[in-house]
Amino acid sequence: MLHRYLPMTEEDKQEMLKTIGVASIDELFADIPEQVRFRGELNVKRAKSEPELWKELSALADKNANARQYVSFLGAGVYDHYIPAVVDHVLMRSEFYTAYTPYQPEISQGELQAIFEFQTMVCELTGMDVANSSMYDGGTALAEAVLLSAAHTKRRKVLISNAVHPQYREVVRTYANGQRLEVKEIPYNGGVTDLEVLAAEMGDDVACVVIQYPNFFGQIEPLKAIEPLVHEKKSLFVVASNPLALGVLTPPGEFGADIVVGDMQPFGIPMQFGGPHCGYFAVKAPLMRKIPGRLVGQTTDEEGRRGFVLTLQAREQHIRRDKATSNICSNQALNALAASVALSALGKRGVKEMATMNMQKAHYAKSELQKRGLLSPFAGPFFNEFVIRLNQPVDDVNARLRQKGIIGGYNLGFDYPELANHMLVAVTELRTKEEIDRFVNELGDGHA
Repeated sequence: MLHRYLPMTEEDKQEMLKTIGVASIDELFADIPEQVRFRGELNVKRAKSEPELWKELSALADKNANARQYVSFLGAGVYDHYIPAVVDHVLMRSEFYTAYTPYQPEISQGELQAIFEFQTMVCELTGMDVANSSMYDGGTALAEAVLLSAAHTKRRKVLISNAVHPQYREVVRTYANGQRLEVKEIPYNGGVTDLEVLAAEMGDDVACVVIQYPNFFGQIEPLKAIEPLVHEKKSLFVVASNPLALGVLTPPGEFGADIVVGDMQPFGIPMQFGGPHCGYFAVKAPLMRKIPGRLVGQTTDEEGRRGFVLTLQAREQHIRRDKATSNICSNQALNALAASVALSALGKRGVKEMATMNMQKAHYAKSELQKRGLLSPFAGPFFNEFVIRLNQPVDDVNARLRQKGIIGGYNLGFDYPELANHMLVAVTELRTKEEIDRFVNELGDGHA
């Protein structure tokens, strides 16, 4: 949608000056000493007309390699997915697009109901009891889960798998530093968390264990085997999960997860250079009163009509701020709405079909690449991402792929030195067989 900025006219300026009782702009700033005022010309470009500005900005935008003009196999937390046309149609309605926090429920029923539906869908996807109205993104949602775990268990040690998204781990460390929590990483083995090391590290001082499902490498972690190791020590089991994958995978709630978090970007939210996103946060019932952020509840009014309200809030800006569970005081309502509309448009069958297509196409791509000699160091089950080994630097390969109109996979050497020359490839439902085959052919034997 195009939003134009219309500057004030000279008449507007004079009217405002007259209203506040000054004759000129100089008089408005009369209290500023003359010796510190700048009287010259600012070193900025001359003002351009709107058509000129559009041409300049369009030329700059065209320098970006975007998913409309390039075929993308880049994932690593942000994915190129189908967005139903109805999403933008609903988002751009002024009732939602310009809405502020629904502090007055009597005039915010539409916004509150949309958030309530979002919470309900998150619970259905994750197999959890309660979800909040959203978080900033998946990384901050995970960090908030760690803080909740420490506060609930009164313990200071956090075990997090090295196969969790590297940026998520950095956010967790940043949050934990302020709370003086100890964060210890558990190495991966064969692409999934090393359970022997995890078992050896478990103790009575562990607040929580953090696992990603599917993990950063796209591999499916054995949650059923991990859960007893965690709960035997009365620690909390925290799972970060791609919500789309839960269309085909058993939800973490059925494996005994205490907290499930993640990023709703796969549903209705464009990649848009990495943000903004929408995190989700879901818990089992015993942790309901410790969940951060907002909760929307369903109730009835004095006439028995269905209605929605903000509920169970102990937030830093409210009357119970001394009991606040977190200092987060916002949510991503517009992006949460986008996810809700996308999920509603797809429906249960559509979500499952979309997830199945991701899995099938990714497995086809990996199989074809292996036929060309591009092997993976990991052999376990995976969702829509997998790792392949190249025989030269990933950055060099990706540079040549871009010349062919292809955005290649993620360079794992950035975060895992032992995986230099390894590429993380994402294949979504939008990739056609022809595009996958072209990617395989261009990649060849690793000399793209």
